[in-house]
Amino acid sequence: MHKILIVEDEEDLLKGLEINLSKEGYKVLKASRGDTAVGLAMKEIPDLIILDVMLPGLSGLDVCRELRRRGLETPIIMLTAKSAEVDRVVGLEIGADDYVTKPFSVRELVARIGARLRRRESGRPAGPVRYSFADVHLDFEKFSATRKGKALELTPKEFEILRFFIRHHGAVITRERLLNEVWGTYPTTRTVDTHILKLRQKLELDPANPKYILSIYGEGYKFVG
Repeated sequence: MHKILIVEDEEDLLKGLEINLSKEGYKVLKASRGDTAVGLAMKEIPDLIILDVMLPGLSGLDVCRELRRRGLETPIIMLTAKSAEVDRVVGLEIGADDYVTKPFSVRELVARIGARLRRRESGRPAGPVRYSFADVHLDFEKFSATRKGKALELTPKEFEILRFFIRHHGAVITRERLLNEVWGTYPTTRTVDTHILKLRQKLELDPANPKYILSIYGEGYKFVG
């Protein structure tokens, strides 16, 4: 079942879209504010996002820009006012895949959703492809990383850990969860600590006082880059 995130502050429209998309067999996630939509999208990694331009907290354009900055390649269909041509142009320039103008036909929107999802069926796992924070730039397709323009030597497992952290940005992740979801199985959580130590040495300005990969006492780790 495909997951679709609807980001819309008009309650009636949000409810109507939820009902219609649920009838089509989609699992629907909802957000009515832009500033909460980013975290929800990075946590759930939906298969498609329907994103209104005019939102409280953070505009739809800013939401789109932030999701692309974080490396999320989930297709985004923008909802715009009929007269807002500039929003449509800017939205496409910053990474939106399509747009629908209000008022719109639900049948047309469903057709566009289906078309985008079919294009996306390429077998590539959902998640970030490129991501930047501070002076670090990551490319998960090319398995390359730089810091201040200089290449970093990261192992495939370190890339996997970073991808997982980015997908769960700001969430506290236990060592056991990292073992289960990144390694599959492994005999000891000390393995996680060793990898985190090496990542900090490569990514942090002061590994002894990290700013991006934080230790949460008694719980695990949290990535805030």
